[in-house]
Amino acid sequence: MPDLTSFGFLPPRLQPGLRSRSITAENPTGGKGAGGRTASMLGPGRKGRPCLTLPAGQTTTLADIDGPGRITHLWFTFPDHTDAVGFVLRDIVLRAYWDGETEPSVEVPIGDFFCCGFGARALVTSMPILVAPSGGMNCYFPMPFGTNARLTVTNEHPVDVDGFFFQIDYELSDHADEQTGRFHAQWRRQNPTTAGRDYTILDNVTGRGAYVGTYLAITALQRHWWGEGEVKFYLDGDEEYPTICGTGTEDYAGGAWAFQDRLSSDQEPQVLTFNAPFCGYPQRLTNDPSRQSVYATAMAPSHGLYRWHLPDPIHFTTDLRVTLQQIGQVGPGIFERSDDVSSVAYWYQHEPHTPFPAFPSRDDRTPR
Repeated sequence: MPDLTSFGFLPPRLQPGLRSRSITAENPTGGKGAGGRTASMLGPGRKGRPCLTLPAGQTTTLADIDGPGRITHLWFTFPDHTDAVGFVLRDIVLRAYWDGETEPSVEVPIGDFFCCGFGARALVTSMPILVAPSGGMNCYFPMPFGTNARLTVTNEHPVDVDGFFFQIDYELSDHADEQTGRFHAQWRRQNPTTAGRDYTILDNVTGRGAYVGTYLAITALQRHWWGEGEVKFYLDGDEEYPTICGTGTEDYAGGAWAFQDRLSSDQEPQVLTFNAPFCGYPQRLTNDPSRQSVYATAMAPSHGLYRWHLPDPIHFTTDLRVTLQQIGQVGPGIFERSDDVSSVAYWYQHEPHTPFPAFPSRDDRTPR
């Protein structure tokens, strides 16, 4: 399972045989002594190839690493818009494959993977995911592999995306740890949800593993408070009722009382976004930030939340299912809602994993 000591301020491992490597546009193989050789106008080794262009409609392999080892850090930055109509953060798809598998273990729109939903950037300051000004996207989830690690990005934007910068830091070792689970991340969307039926964050997971995080991107399509729904974890044979059930959506993300500074119908409350190491509500949108229209455009309120189960992973032995109720509140009563919900589930498990559902098309990923 995940080495959670990676998230503490502990001395680095001094295990014999560990070797540090990094893949960038200037060292695409991560080879020893092979970094920064490309010439620029300043001469050899002077920032000659700092980034890539992602051709429209094509898949680019960022890393193809022979192991054993583990990826320790991902860093990306790229434009969040072009002159074409579309949402770059939703149109680029990040995939990762471990140990020669043909089905990806990570399959996510690149923005949502970094807790930037709705095709829009947000500042995120947490332990495993950090999005810094002005668009530096960092991931610190350790990603171990045995024989091979392959990371790709597919550009489904209508035009080429220029200026794609990246760095993939990793360790190589002499011996594989067969007890260590592999990292997985899966994106889903239901637009709109069905009233009275829980939204599925993750299902059809079999084997032994640990669930380590959730990102939720919720566009509220009805009036009134949208976040009374509880997150449920069905573990190891649970059927109608879960073993773990929370108290509400904002509670799951570490907040309370609708993220408001007061409970009042006489005076308009202020909604407060926040970031913390293991939970947060970094994104609240009420106007279209895409710059695709010359007109100021109001939009249905959209809310991005994260919760990292790193100090408290959800362990499962045989199977796992995770759901979210769609329940709202008005006055003293609650009601069944129907909203536009998407999510990323993050977990570790032993391979092989069950193939993911068919990945939604670009049109089906378009934010409201």
